[in-house]
Amino acid sequence: MGRLDGRVALVTGASGGLGRAIALGLAAEGAAVAVHYAANRAQAEAVVGTIAGRGGSAVALQGDLTDPGVPGNLVDETQAQLGGLHILVNNAGVVRDTLILRMKDEDWEQVLTTNLTAAFRCTRAALRPMIRQRAGRIVNVASIAGEIGNIGQANYVAAKAGLIGLTKATAREVASRGITVNAVAPGLIGVGITEHLAPEQVQRFLEQVPLGRLGTAEEVAHAVVYLASDDAAYVTGHVLNVDGGLVMR
Repeated sequence: MGRLDGRVALVTGASGGLGRAIALGLAAEGAAVAVHYAANRAQAEAVVGTIAGRGGSAVALQGDLTDPGVPGNLVDETQAQLGGLHILVNNAGVVRDTLILRMKDEDWEQVLTTNLTAAFRCTRAALRPMIRQRAGRIVNVASIAGEIGNIGQANYVAAKAGLIGLTKATAREVASRGITVNAVAPGLIGVGITEHLAPEQVQRFLEQVPLGRLGTAEEVAHAVVYLASDDAAYVTGHVLNVDGGLVMR
């Protein structure tokens, strides 16, 4: 018996990196998973194939999250193909890094739209069935950058800080409906954005991590699964840092 047996999850940006690990982690606990992707169909179908090969249920759903109509369509398709929606993981994100004096309006707008506005739209769409069933779990993938800032990432930091705010505001709005809303804030993880950093940058960051190593995508996925499960039934509006102790409060 898995902790998520009988539940359906939608994971945005699930074709690779953190999203892939999250989708596999939810499926390993029994959830049927809608694997969203923007462009990489082959990777998304590979995730679906891995889940199916392990005895799980999954479908791949394509959509450009900068299109205002896509989030609602994803929620509708998830329900139609998998029979419901109980868990939403807002994971999709992009980066367009540069110093703020050089940052173009389109770099700002694309990152804010994909990383924050799309999460708002997906949340709004997912809340409709969750409120009707008076149960649901929403987990937003933020970043420690949204808590401490980062040079050259004004757009990304603003989006992730906004996602943390969205998490807390939504948690207060829907708590009485049996829905929890939380965030995970990864630190230096060995996939995704870290892959684009120069080795000397990674080493400089690692010197600030008390545990002295990069985290893994699976460690972030474990945190997401916890927040999506009944084990976290009394946790809402919380930001769970998965960062090796980099940010301590």
